Amino acid sequence: MQSQKKDIRLHEGELNVMELLWSNKELAAKDISKIIKEYIGWEKNTTYTVIKRLIDKGAIERIDPGFICRAKISKFAVQQIETDALLHKLYNASLSTFFVEYIRNKKLSAAEVFELERIISEQK
Repeated sequence: MQSQKKDIRLHEGELNVMELLWSNKELAAKDISKIIKEYIGWEKNTTYTVIKRLIDKGAIERIDPGFICRAKISKFAVQQIETDALLHKLYNASLSTFFVEYIRNKKLSAAEVFELERIISEQK
């Protein structure tokens, strides 16, 4: 993967295309279109429009011949970007506020509690 761009935000439709690329490393645009048509129902033009937007954003690269698409940003990087955006939007960028609110309203298994304790002790 090339350098990760911190400003790349992806909407749900774009994430559908990215999931295919993260799973398959690279795919021809025509194959992406066929898969998306089968599973989501988009027409070819819609899929190609989303692919172009992803290219313009720097999330994927186009390789010719064959209009082969390859992810330029990792799934992990997108998860980090979206998590940070969610924390900023809903929890004033406070990770601790998020955890307190989330865990307070959740029934955790013993294994989940153990894992959280392990992670916290590693941070000390």
